[in-house]
Amino acid sequence: MQPTSTLVSQTNQHRGGGRIASPAFRQSLDQCEDFAGLEENTNRYDLLLLAKRTGKLAGFSPRMIYLLDYYMAFTCELDWEEGSRPIVYQSLARTSLDLGVTERQIQKLEKQLFEVGAITWNDSGNHKRYGKRDPETRRIQYAYGIDLTPLAYLKPALEEKLYEKQLYDKAWLDTKREISQCRRQIRSLILELQEQGSHADTIHSFENSYTEIAIQLRTNIRLEALRPLLARHSDLHSSLLKYVAANTPAQTNPSQASNSPIKTPSSSCTSEPEFAHYKYTNPFNKNTCSLSGTGFQESVAEPSERNKFLLATGLQHISLKHVLLAASERYRAYLPVEPRPMNWNDAVEAAYRLRIDLRISQQSWADACELLGRAGASICVLLTDQAIDRTENRVRQPAAYFRGMVNRARAGELRLHNSIFGLLAHAEPGSSSVNEPSKQQTEAQKPSISSIQYCLFNPNSDTI
Repeated sequence: MQPTSTLVSQTNQHRGGGRIASPAFRQSLDQCEDFAGLEENTNRYDLLLLAKRTGKLAGFSPRMIYLLDYYMAFTCELDWEEGSRPIVYQSLARTSLDLGVTERQIQKLEKQLFEVGAITWNDSGNHKRYGKRDPETRRIQYAYGIDLTPLAYLKPALEEKLYEKQLYDKAWLDTKREISQCRRQIRSLILELQEQGSHADTIHSFENSYTEIAIQLRTNIRLEALRPLLARHSDLHSSLLKYVAANTPAQTNPSQASNSPIKTPSSSCTSEPEFAHYKYTNPFNKNTCSLSGTGFQESVAEPSERNKFLLATGLQHISLKHVLLAASERYRAYLPVEPRPMNWNDAVEAAYRLRIDLRISQQSWADACELLGRAGASICVLLTDQAIDRTENRVRQPAAYFRGMVNRARAGELRLHNSIFGLLAHAEPGSSSVNEPSKQQTEAQKPSISSIQYCLFNPNSDTI
């Protein structure tokens, strides 16, 4: 038989009842005693919203927020005023039945809410939860249960954490946006290499490098991992740019893109320097830069097959003035502003620079120059540029549209003069030159020049 003192000692060691005290628990009770109500222009659901928006950053799990939201509905504005306390005195059994979980799970969630500083307990002697409200004033007369007062003291810390979270979210979204932009440029450069006919092994190498980093950007990827991913995209983009620049002919010599330049006819515009016609090779048109209305000068000999091909496109009907009138503001922005008459070289150079904005590859430009000459290629760029601004059937892939025009020209189905004069007719409904001009078209039948365009070129010059 054991001594009585031993039994008493064992009984004292396993004595139940009462909540285990701690500094955090005593501090929460002191906060409840000193509660002076919420700040002005703040309500209880503002506190709940802060907890929801900070979420895991402040230690709130979705289940904790769900329980906190459930308890918040049992309080009213009077409970958050000075002299009152927001105590939820519904029984633990009723709460577990409402939420469809066990009492033990509710107790665990309450403990977690206490640890983050959102609640405390106002316990009765036997830990029963009960209370009473005044039926007239709706104020709590007495209550024992979950006290939500500590949540009010948590507001400054939640606001600070929310600000940190917003900064983090903004940095994450900005980084993702930069990666997405870099990916678009990488894909565009790879397509340009394909159009230029680069070596298959080189293209395959760049595609493999891109595939390694082209992972889906989900929010589970931390910013610390996203930034190195952006650096890898930037490195690949820089490598592609260097390779494309090293394998692309200089812009100052676009006429060399054609493998077999066509010899310029001996008769040409008298106001043009001789070197200009080496760049603008158009054998069928002896005087396309002239506005005197002399039209197409036929040769005594039978026209060659290439001349017949170019005649079918209608280029002989298009003058430089027509091109400038039909051009968009985007196209005209690349034209030089110099105190001299404008010539075809200026229009061709503007088109060559604009084709970069339209993502038209160097290979496509070279093919157009070989088929139609530099002037014909520049007109194709002009029409592509206008096509992306149409209200109906707007072109979304200008490079493909330009390539389609080149293919139509190769098949003998391209009619550039119809498109140009269609643009002029749309721009000037009252103009009498909307139809295709004949060889005897007079100066009076040509489209008028606006005052703004008059400042760009000299209408009395043969070269504009």
